[in-house]
This record gives sequence, C-alpha cells and structure tokens, in this order.
Amino acid sequence: MNRIDRRFETLRAAGRRALVPYLTAGDPDPALTVPLLHAVVEAGADLIELGVPFSDPMADGPVIQAACERALGRGMSLRRTLELVARFREDDAATPVVLMGYLNPIEAMGCEAFAAAAAEAGVDGVLTVDMPPEEGEALGAALRARGLHPVYLLAPTTPSDRIRRICDAAGGFVYYVSLKGVTGSDALDTEAVARRVAAIRRQTTLPIGVGFGIRDGASAARVACFADAVIVGSALVRRVAEAGPQRAVAAARALVAELRAAMDGACVQGEARAG
Repeated sequence: MNRIDRRFETLRAAGRRALVPYLTAGDPDPALTVPLLHAVVEAGADLIELGVPFSDPMADGPVIQAACERALGRGMSLRRTLELVARFREDDAATPVVLMGYLNPIEAMGCEAFAAAAAEAGVDGVLTVDMPPEEGEALGAALRARGLHPVYLLAPTTPSDRIRRICDAAGGFVYYVSLKGVTGSDALDTEAVARRVAAIRRQTTLPIGVGFGIRDGASAARVACFADAVIVGSALVRRVAEAGPQRAVAAARALVAELRAAMDGACVQGEARAG
C-alpha cells in the first residue's frame, strides 16, 4: 500500500486530520533540507509536501517564489531534490512525501525516467501544478505503474463536471485551493471553503486536503474541522526564511508544533463534517 493511503487510513481510524507542511527543497540551504524534514515530522507532520524549485513558479506567491530563487541559486534541481528524499528515507521509512512542482523539469527528464527515479528515492505522490489531467495520462500511468499517486488541484472555480474528471484521475488525495490567487494569499473564508469541500465529497471518496491562506494555528484549526488534511506552505517557508540558516530547523519545528496542537484541539472524534 502506498504510504499516503496508509497514513490517511491510520488517521481516519484515529479521528484525526493530516497536517501537511510544505518546504522548498534546498531552502535556505540544501544541507538543511533533510534536517528540516525530520524536524517537521517530529513536531507532528503527517505528510510532507516538498517543493521542487522552478524558475517560473506561477501558482506561488512571493514567499515561495523567493525560496525557489534561493534554492536554484544554491544549485538545486529535480535530481538533487530526489537525492534529498532518498537521504530522508534513510531514517524515515513511514512519512509520505509528495513532490510539488512544475512540468518542465519532469519533461526534461522524461516521464518514465522521472517516475522510476522518484519511486527509487522514496517519493509517494507527485503534484504537477501546471499539468491538467487531460495532459497527464503518460505521467500518471508511469507513476501508477510504480505505486506512486498523481495528485491534482481543485480550484474554487472548478465546475462540478470537471471536479469529477479530476478526482477520477487523482490518487492519494485531492488538493483544494481555498483561494482565488497564489500561495500566501489572504482573506480565507472558512465557511465558503467548508461548503465547497462538502460539495467535492459528493463526487469522490479520496481524502481532501485544503491549502492556500492557512497561516497559523487558528486558521489551521478551523479548516481541520471539515478537511481531511490541512496544507501549510507560505507561512512555514516565511518562518524559515526569517529565522535564518542557524535557527531554521527550530523555527520550523515550533510552527508545526503550534499547528498540530491547534488542529488536535479543534475537533473531537466523530464530529460531523461540514455539509
């Protein structure tokens, strides 16, 4: 069983929601990525979303754009990101890792070669931001052949018939983008997001993760009451950047621990989901 499926199964049985922090591979320094990954797991992360640095991260706001620039400036690439996942796997065989990135580096490597390298490194899922399911059949087939899940995004503007199409193509979970805009945007309307998640549930049995606009314990707790996973990216990347290399690991651990505590206190087992 894929680690993502196993983790959601375990969480569901315990009545808990997944906390999914996002980190950009190689930021603030490639030598800190593996320690950062271990730190967020120790603090309560259930899955990890690891960003592959890219020169034109169109879905990301200024915080993650800057992180990508710093990482690329330190020589990061798709292959080096996979090397870091393999190093993480030397001491953690259980925590699911989802790569989040853009299609160009994967196409440059080749879908089959990428899927094989990702599986060997210990990746569990791949979210390719700029690849719609209509264009993802080759990559999806290559991933599934090696036991990896293609993860897809759903937007507030995605129509009902397309939600079903995307969910049918996805594996592991679906990622609902809670805001119109880029990562790090403000003004999260939790009630509207809850209604949208309830509508998505009527079209899929996959777990639903919610990201964009979640920046602290309070917002994470609200989302945890109706989503299967809470995904936090810009807030964590910003905290790491502000802390600097010497304090980055401690800063990441502290924020994830805050999010975990808030989420665990938000809902009790058996609480009815919104919708």
